[in-house]
Amino acid sequence: MRNATPRTAAIAAAMLLVVLSGCADGGGKNSMTLMLDVGYLPKHAPFISAVEQGFFEAEGIDLTVMPGSGSTNTVTSVDTGKVDVGWADFGATVTSQGRGADVRQVNLVQARSAYAVVALADTGIDDWDDLQGRTVATEGAGAMTAMWPYAMSTLGFDEGDVNVVHASSESKIPGLLSGQWDANLALYVSDQPAIDALGREAVVLKWSDLGIDLYGNGIIFSNERLESDPEQVRKFNRAMQKGYLWACAHPDEAAQDFQQQVAGFETATITLAINEQCGLNWGSGESADEYGVMDDAGAQEMLDVAHEFLGLNPESDLAPEDVYSNAYLEPLDRNATVQAP
Repeated sequence: MRNATPRTAAIAAAMLLVVLSGCADGGGKNSMTLMLDVGYLPKHAPFISAVEQGFFEAEGIDLTVMPGSGSTNTVTSVDTGKVDVGWADFGATVTSQGRGADVRQVNLVQARSAYAVVALADTGIDDWDDLQGRTVATEGAGAMTAMWPYAMSTLGFDEGDVNVVHASSESKIPGLLSGQWDANLALYVSDQPAIDALGREAVVLKWSDLGIDLYGNGIIFSNERLESDPEQVRKFNRAMQKGYLWACAHPDEAAQDFQQQVAGFETATITLAINEQCGLNWGSGESADEYGVMDDAGAQEMLDVAHEFLGLNPESDLAPEDVYSNAYLEPLDRNATVQAP
């Protein structure tokens, strides 16, 4: 797709939805469903590869990987029992917990945020200061939109220094390519590979470079499931950690696994997404060298941001111990070598 003409149809084709299953056994106690944050994208290749390479089968789990439609919907689907496991944004999880969702983060797959401003190369945007007087598109709702004033204040920009327009998720990249606006608020692990797939080069301004480096996406379970079947949760986390880190160490093979299930992406585009996604594996807190481990400081920072920007009820008394648990993890360390089953 690298030489394809930029158009919405190309992007839609590249987001073909599939359902992946491991060793199908007709259902039962060991069958589990994992819902992602959005529809299948190259950034999800490590999940698909973890199934295809047999990591879940080795734990006796028949895992079906399902597309999502936003992290908040994923949290709701886990909370209501529609799916067993979710991969969802930490901020969306916290705000949903504040509204009564009885779930918990148990494996921080993405220790750093992928929030960014994404522009096209050779359009005069190379650094944050170049955004002044430009137009940035964002979706009408969501954590990034709500937190944009936080980024603006961190930059020392005044309201109005950057024009903001609202656009649907489907129109953001076509609008950027056609020059309707100058940049997008986006998850760069999604948008950078999508732009690459259309034969263009992206400029990525990462919020983390501004010091806005919050927890990203992690694995969530319902508290009911944590209480009723903790060993199954531990098995899931073992398979997830091993499979994900294996994919990060073997991006070409993981890309092939992805291509077998999702049509429309070249290997280079998928490996770009894998490498960018895997660059978010390790955090900077006290547990930085233990994969998936969270700490009170990181959770409290997310709670504070959620109170100020994400609409978390001011009366909410959520504390870090309500938000996450490391009790279901046997974390791999930064130097671990993982072999496929």
